[in-house]
Amino acid sequence: MLVSQLKAFFTVARLGSVTLAAKHLGLSQPTVTTQIRALEEHYGVELFRREGGRLLISDAGVLLMPRVDQLLQQEIDLEFALRNAGELQRGSLRIGATAPYYVLSIVQRYRQRFPQVEITLAAGNSRQMIDALQEYRVDIATSSHLEDDPRLHRLELGADPLALVAHRDHPLARLAQVRLSALAGCHLLMRERGSMTRQLTEQMLARAKVQPLSCMEIASREALREAVIRQMGVSIFAANEVCEHPDLRVIPLTGMANDEAAPLVREYLYCLKDRRDSRLIDSFLLACRHKD
Repeated sequence: MLVSQLKAFFTVARLGSVTLAAKHLGLSQPTVTTQIRALEEHYGVELFRREGGRLLISDAGVLLMPRVDQLLQQEIDLEFALRNAGELQRGSLRIGATAPYYVLSIVQRYRQRFPQVEITLAAGNSRQMIDALQEYRVDIATSSHLEDDPRLHRLELGADPLALVAHRDHPLARLAQVRLSALAGCHLLMRERGSMTRQLTEQMLARAKVQPLSCMEIASREALREAVIRQMGVSIFAANEVCEHPDLRVIPLTGMANDEAAPLVREYLYCLKDRRDSRLIDSFLLACRHKD
């Protein structure tokens, strides 16, 4: 019970919000509030105070934070050690992925060799997956961001050029190639901030000085695809991210600034260096390298 209460306190303090902490922990807001209040009442300490509608950590809470961080890290390390114990044929591996078409083929090969290893796969954008890895919520993560953090081990999985995705009835869908300037007359559907595809798209448009007719943000690849199918606009994807559909056309982009090629979306696989040699992670990295 104490560890759960401390975890609630630490998460609220780190995120600055009971609502965000509850979502992060998979608990209800009243449960998180009750856990913190019980901790405060039992030890007679004030961990938070409210000022002008804001939740502020107290001096006592600030002093407690690094010690709770150490405790929770020990819990995570113990949990990982247990999942990684025993024979390689068993255990559990948590993977965070941005682009399924790379990681799913690796998971398929891995499961053929180690069918009894339990695998969970979480999805999100590049920033979310790196955060999940650094917060020990996943053991392995894929991301389009090139991270230079010395704590991380990295493999490159592949690279794909950005391409236009349009409904088959859209005027641009009849073309073999689309000049970037043509997007000035389009309603452009874009990923959320934190997505590498979004970042590269904005950089590409800015360099070519192209301003779409309008932009709409949709925070998932699947929802973007559905919006294009419903003819709500066009979008830009990494070429191989678009699943086949009779109503969709994937068209190469040309006309970038300085006659450059369309930007490549690179996909990397990351793990923490201090866990690089664990049997589950090491065997997954081998599956990445050996495709046969």
